[in-house]
Amino acid sequence: MTFERLVAEVLDELPPAFQEKLDNVDVVIEDWPSHETLRRAGARHPAHLMGFYQGVPQTKRSRRYGLVLPDKIILFRGPIERHARTERDVQRLIRRVLRHEIGHHFGLDDDRLRDIGAY
Repeated sequence: MTFERLVAEVLDELPPAFQEKLDNVDVVIEDWPSHETLRRAGARHPAHLMGFYQGVPQTKRSRRYGLVLPDKIILFRGPIERHARTERDVQRLIRRVLRHEIGHHFGLDDDRLRDIGAY
């Protein structure tokens, strides 16, 4: 199964309440993070960054938030596949990384994500 199809399946698994709240979020796949993305994420090596959230978390939006480009969740194919041995591992990592980045979209920081086991 293709990486894109695995991502689509994981997105389809999300509860409807979460899917509805992702209406202004693009989920994109890139092969590897750029140098700028690594810098912004505080990552030292491209293989260590499997996903990245770009946007304004829902908890930080004011009444003036509108007519903006969609937020973006980027999944990095290279690092995810590098950390996986099987297709099932790829799917498991996609699920974990996607849910982690969705947590950022909902305003959860890395400390809170660690606390709830989403890291």
